[in-house]
Amino acid sequence: MSDLDYIFSPQTVAVIGASTTPGKVGHDIFLNILRGGYTGTLYPVNPNARSVLSVRAYPSITEIPDEVELAIIILPPALALESVGKSVANGVKGIVIVSAGFKEVGGEGVEIEKEIVSICREAGVRLVGPNCLGVINPLPSVRLNASFSPRMPAPGKISFISQSGALCTSVLDFAADRDFGFSKFISIGNKADVDELDLLQYLHEDIDTEVIMIYLEELRRGPEFIEAVKEITSGRRRTPVLVIKSGRTSAGARAAASHTGALAGSEAVYDSIFEQSGIIRANSINELFDYASAFTYKTTTALGKISRKLPVGNRVAIVTNAGGPGIVATDMTISSGLELAQFQPQTVGQLAQHLPSTANLHNPVDVIGDATHDRYEHALAAVLKDEGVDGALVILTPQSMTDALGIAKAIVRVARGSRKPILCSFMGVVDVSEGVEYLQEHGYPVFRFPEDAAKAFGALYQHSRWLNREELKPFKLDHDKKLAKKIVQEAMDAGKTYVGELGGLDLLKCYGFKVLPTELAKTSREAGDIAERIGFPVVLKIVSEQIVHKSDAGGVLVKLRDRGEVTEGFKKIVDSAREYDSEAVIEGVLVQKMAPKGEEVIFGMNRYPIFGPLLMFGMGGIFVEVFQDVKFSLAPVGREEAVRMIHGIKGFKLLNGFRGRPKADIHTLEKLLVSLSDMAVNHPEIMEMDLNPLLVHPEGEGATVADCRIILKEALGGAADRKSTAQNL
Repeated sequence: MSDLDYIFSPQTVAVIGASTTPGKVGHDIFLNILRGGYTGTLYPVNPNARSVLSVRAYPSITEIPDEVELAIIILPPALALESVGKSVANGVKGIVIVSAGFKEVGGEGVEIEKEIVSICREAGVRLVGPNCLGVINPLPSVRLNASFSPRMPAPGKISFISQSGALCTSVLDFAADRDFGFSKFISIGNKADVDELDLLQYLHEDIDTEVIMIYLEELRRGPEFIEAVKEITSGRRRTPVLVIKSGRTSAGARAAASHTGALAGSEAVYDSIFEQSGIIRANSINELFDYASAFTYKTTTALGKISRKLPVGNRVAIVTNAGGPGIVATDMTISSGLELAQFQPQTVGQLAQHLPSTANLHNPVDVIGDATHDRYEHALAAVLKDEGVDGALVILTPQSMTDALGIAKAIVRVARGSRKPILCSFMGVVDVSEGVEYLQEHGYPVFRFPEDAAKAFGALYQHSRWLNREELKPFKLDHDKKLAKKIVQEAMDAGKTYVGELGGLDLLKCYGFKVLPTELAKTSREAGDIAERIGFPVVLKIVSEQIVHKSDAGGVLVKLRDRGEVTEGFKKIVDSAREYDSEAVIEGVLVQKMAPKGEEVIFGMNRYPIFGPLLMFGMGGIFVEVFQDVKFSLAPVGREEAVRMIHGIKGFKLLNGFRGRPKADIHTLEKLLVSLSDMAVNHPEIMEMDLNPLLVHPEGEGATVADCRIILKEALGGAADRKSTAQNL
């Protein structure tokens, strides 16, 4: 038995703070439990009342003559603390604190909440809240509505977790309108003890829960969350997890010393968490419910086993009795990561046998407005038999001759004989109601609009890809961690907040990156000597901590082919840098061997306090901020995740041999991305990092670091006064 069973399925409940005054939370929660038909024993606790709603009241939980499993506390913080102590001493197994005034308001509330958590953890009692709506279990065996929502939802196979109590009441109303049922429904408020991960793991093992939905505002766990949820979404008992997260429009990116820091933000972190753990993100409450409808769609196999219907690919057939909605569905199908299936000749032939001459026999199949149920049935059966079709969208618009119920029955007949998913859009309300009810009664999802059905199909395909993702053999990498640690520590000891480019290149070499011969010149003559030694052509780069983006300051010159160009170039970029920032401390000029040609990509990292290193990959050079064609992933990153990042950018076509260009060395990129992840994990002193550009050469020729920027956290004692020690050039 799980310790959370005492929260969701208690045999006895005490409402501490039950009130006799209608409209007060303590009154309404007690009323909701009574009205909901709770199957256990209920006790109101109120020292100033003989009874609450005709149920005998007790002055304290200690005077209840029964073992209490769950205490619902609706009291101000100080009194709540006292009640928690009494409840724990009385043997309570679970506590829900609905009332507010704790950590969310600061001050004394923070300390009281900490003390409550300490008491509960010492006793092994799980706590939900404070500052939450409560918990609901509508299953007939429990029927517990321990919340201040008057609506008891219908029982179902979906569980809902929310950080917002206020949103819960709206969701319950929305669910009632859509005839949606729940297995468990919970608001977690301040998450003082029980949080999303606790609930995800509990609901994953709950035989009454098939799909989990979450409304999320923020997480307090990073890599641990990803690994645990991976097991939930793709392990022994696969449970789809659907999330809607607030704040998508506020990216949270900030002014930073790296491209990665400027492009990354809280939404990049959350998108990475969702992708890496197999969570499917919805953009609205309506979309969340649409996805949940699709994921409860089941089929019975030949062996009698019930399994979820998922597409093995993304090729969709559309069958419709109206051209306009079919076009809408086609557009949304493509934007949802799907493809319009191309029918085989025999499929077109079968369609021609059963459809009128005016019908469209190619995808989308238009069976014409006067279509009867047999026309739909023949068309749907034909396209589903096509090996090039992975599923179907069926659209019905009500015409005067349309038999919605008959068409619904035909769809069910075809669906029972196919393992491919069929999602339906019966457009309208009254005229199609019989057909919609029939489909829903038999477990088939129906959507009001074709674009909703297409997006839901896209979510099913996303989940299918996650379940069937390729497991690659890990790379065997050998890093010089000892030397790397020394390089970082020397920069920290010197009070620097960055690793200079020379040190940065040495650090990257420790992790298997190929770098170019590079030396620092203090004078133009020294620059000429270095260039002749390492060989032409060369690149010159200004070195100054104050000049973050060298190109903006005219601090980079490329393709210098002789000594004269180098010495003149040295003077030119120093003058440009001083004009750009007269206060900048110029430490010298780097002379670097020109890299061989290659496609420019960027590797980056930005470290977050809770979640750790966030890696970035994308098309590099000056285009990284123009196109922002990048993918993010939280470290540690393995080979599979590296492949997802590299293949996930739009510019991947350029790397994969687009229009006669040589195919880039993608294998090396994958290996280096894993190496970058190792570096970020091994050296927590590194806060931000850009390798831009990293030049990836044709297949088999590797990749070369052309420029790097590595930012450190502030050294203890503050940064040294670099200006006073800098070379006066």
